[in-house]
Amino acid sequence: MTSSTHQQTRLDKAKEIANNPGDYKVCEGCDSIVGSSTIICPNCHGYRFDTAAARVVDQAVWLGCREQTSVTSEDLH
Repeated sequence: MTSSTHQQTRLDKAKEIANNPGDYKVCEGCDSIVGSSTIICPNCHGYRFDTAAARVVDQAVWLGCREQTSVTSEDLH
């Protein structure tokens, strides 16, 4: 996947999250956005989350506008 394609994918995902903030929450340990049913963050194994819609939208916009810096499980395959 090219850098511009990857960035567009991040923007598209950010739009999806921002349009449906009730379906997501932000991990207070690593600032990852996870599904609302997540109990333990898959990235940092944290268990405290911010469910406020405004926080989810702000985090989605911030993450969608920058390059990925974290390693995800998909990167390890």
